[in-house]
Amino acid sequence: MDHVTELRTRGGLKILVRPASLGDDSTLNELYHHVSPEDLRFRFLSGTKEVSQSQIDLMTHVDHKSAETYIAFISGSDIPVATAMLASDTSGTRGEVAISVRQEDKGRGIGWSLLSFLADKARERGLEVIESIESRANHDALAVEKDLGFETSPMPDDPSVLVLRKALGPPAIGIP
Repeated sequence: MDHVTELRTRGGLKILVRPASLGDDSTLNELYHHVSPEDLRFRFLSGTKEVSQSQIDLMTHVDHKSAETYIAFISGSDIPVATAMLASDTSGTRGEVAISVRQEDKGRGIGWSLLSFLADKARERGLEVIESIESRANHDALAVEKDLGFETSPMPDDPSVLVLRKALGPPAIGIP
């Protein structure tokens, strides 16, 4: 695997993260078949019960400059446990993040580690802020984002959704 980054969760779990490629459609399909219906609703902010091929294509057919999708695996396994996406706006100052974790692997610190990883990647790209759009009902994601320093504000015109923002400082020296 090219460009693999090793992360450790706060609980010590070692995960390997790499960018998704054009050949990862089946890997992402496999992952999303193990994401709970509630988490699919939170991730796509819709009632979708299955991730469509066009949605998978948006994750695998990226330019690797303004958008990147990452896939995480527990070290020693080829089973995908999570995906994380970072997409920047046209000005190159703001990025949006989205994460999905396999239902069986929730509560292991994977989402927290991936969100921290995405913040580092956004900083490396020179982004000034990252945002996440969350359902008010997604208590787990809201807690993780608040723990990582995101600030919450209401979404204009939609009281069921919140915008979470984190201002980013300069890149840390030595980030791989």
